[in-house]
Amino acid sequence: MSVAIVFFWNEDGTSRNYDYKNRPRRQNFAGELMENGALYINSVRNIVSLRNRLSGKIGLYVMPEYTATEIDEPDDWIILEHLMQRHMLSRSANGKKKIKLFLSDVDGVLTDGGMYYSEKGDELKKFNTRDGMAFRLLHEKGIKTGIITSENTQIVESRARKLKVDYLYQSKCEGGKLLAAKEICEQEGITLNEVAYIGDDINCYELLSNVGMAACPLNAMEQIKNIPSVNVLMNKGGDGVVREFAEMILNYNM
Repeated sequence: MSVAIVFFWNEDGTSRNYDYKNRPRRQNFAGELMENGALYINSVRNIVSLRNRLSGKIGLYVMPEYTATEIDEPDDWIILEHLMQRHMLSRSANGKKKIKLFLSDVDGVLTDGGMYYSEKGDELKKFNTRDGMAFRLLHEKGIKTGIITSENTQIVESRARKLKVDYLYQSKCEGGKLLAAKEICEQEGITLNEVAYIGDDINCYELLSNVGMAACPLNAMEQIKNIPSVNVLMNKGGDGVVREFAEMILNYNM
């Protein structure tokens, strides 16, 4: 299945998958799951007896939107060659290096991006416990961790302390997140190619474009999801997406 960020219409002029009277912005639209026909896993017995590639209890594997492109015309080859170069070949061009440092954004990644306030005006953020386990698993494998965020709050500082992160950068690096990551790399004696980073908004673009392993939540900004070689994950921000990325990193390092 591929995630299709597309507004569909019926032939009778009615909208199919959204309310046109309250049209959402594309970057805030979750989209739909579209069967792309790329891969099916089933038993020969089921296929022969039911004459259908789909049967029984069906599980889904979500793939990036670009995987839904089909080859019907000669020009489609040109499109797909470009997509292969952008999303796959460029990933291996610099050679595989193990990830030694994991960095994460906060709002929209470790949280759902919502702003919560108490009656007294206190700002609140909701974190996911599964993401907490992700930091622990990375630490156990000797991978350093850090948080880089554009804001500066006591809430994030408390959460970072709870997660026992090695580095916390809160709105104190004038050169942006990329410069913050470079400072950490210099301290660790590693390169950006050995860094994994997950972010969701345009202020993450530069860093995501330069690390060895980049990822974003399913509901990240469209510009972020279109970064070459970025891994668009299955979970949304605040729903355990960091845990999902951590599992990917650990498998990558094996």
